[in-house]
Amino acid sequence: MSEHTFDLVILGAGSGGYAAALRASQLGMTVGLIEKHKVGGTCLHVGCIPTKALLHAAEVADAARDSAKFGVRATLEGIDVPAVTAYREGIIASKYKGLQGLIKARGITTIEGEGRLTSPTTVQVGEQTITGKNVILATGSYSRSLPGLEIGGRVITSEQALQLDYVPKKVAVLGGGVIGVEFSSVWRSWGAEVVIIEALPHLVPNEDEAISKQFERAYRKRGIDFKLGVRFQGVTQDDNGVVVTLESGETIEADLLLVAVGRGPMTANLGFEEVGVAMDRGFVLTDERLRTNVPGVYAVGDIVPGLQLAHRGFQHGIFVAEEIAGLQPVVISDVNVPKVTYSEPEVASVGLTEAKAKEQYGEAQIASYDYNLAGNGKSHILETAGIIKVIRVVDGPVVGVHMIGARVGELIGEAQLAVNWDAHPEDIAPLLHAHPTQNEALGEAFLALAGKPLHGI
Repeated sequence: MSEHTFDLVILGAGSGGYAAALRASQLGMTVGLIEKHKVGGTCLHVGCIPTKALLHAAEVADAARDSAKFGVRATLEGIDVPAVTAYREGIIASKYKGLQGLIKARGITTIEGEGRLTSPTTVQVGEQTITGKNVILATGSYSRSLPGLEIGGRVITSEQALQLDYVPKKVAVLGGGVIGVEFSSVWRSWGAEVVIIEALPHLVPNEDEAISKQFERAYRKRGIDFKLGVRFQGVTQDDNGVVVTLESGETIEADLLLVAVGRGPMTANLGFEEVGVAMDRGFVLTDERLRTNVPGVYAVGDIVPGLQLAHRGFQHGIFVAEEIAGLQPVVISDVNVPKVTYSEPEVASVGLTEAKAKEQYGEAQIASYDYNLAGNGKSHILETAGIIKVIRVVDGPVVGVHMIGARVGELIGEAQLAVNWDAHPEDIAPLLHAHPTQNEALGEAFLALAGKPLHGI
């Protein structure tokens, strides 16, 4: 049995784990990074990066299909799924190689194998005992299902959806959150029929209600069907397809059922409970500084209750490395973490929804403005519709920005600066927004809330 000792041991090399490793090494720590699969985790290999590659291929398909309206003669002959796969895998391979090189250049020791926490300072990997002055738990998440709903055959999760070598004729999608609507967007652009089943009253239910309603209108216009406020009851499958039954008694026939009901924490049988780490339904409980109840043990990313986003995990990793180094990093609360849904149309948001803002500050203390993208030159050129919604405290800061429309995810940078820096619309109104850009739409919304709408009424 061999032993290895480091300043910091990290269990899991996804977005949170590798970010912690890179920052800790910058700060002079020796780092042992343990990973049972590949460095980069879910996001790089079966999550953010491959799904966004599919979504770009879907955007290209739509552009070819709609080219005549822009005076370009093109025809869409079909989707070559193996070629899309090669494109997607090429991106992943390039990013993976780059990340491996970066980790090696920083002098980080990677340990391949499944790790198990055996004490507040040790992780067992096979015959090796890995010891650290501090330990970070960064084991990530898995695709959840519902009780009694077994994954297999024609009932698939996002991981199997990525591996499909054909375009299905019709897909039923269980879950109208980010994963469900993104895959629905891809399949619809590629010519499939899609029906989404969502138990809550709206698609993208975590967004501001005005955004959700616009999103539903856009999906209806695209021919994507959806059932809202109705629960899944069961599914049967045979060689020809699936039959999904809803609690309302309605049945839906499709080639496949994509189960997209969220992700669960990957913490089972890893020794956390045995070492005394406080848990709740599989999640690791931490304080706002990501410390568990066991001194010297931290947790980051999807296993910490809250938003399950790669960039949240990434920021968590940097935060803990700096916390251990005594740099006292600033806490970013989940509500102020930017969120993007990369469907067509895109959705991007940061901060409080209007309902939450009124709940927190009182209805009379909240003002909001919806800027219609129809008034924005670049959006008109792109043939996209949507809104930019900005919410402020009366005579106070911007507390929420919510956007829907093609490419609005690229606007989230300025939006998160405004919210996280407690900027007042009056602070931003004098600043220039280049013309013609979609970014101007944000500028117009800030101008309107500052009391001087230029193009709005």
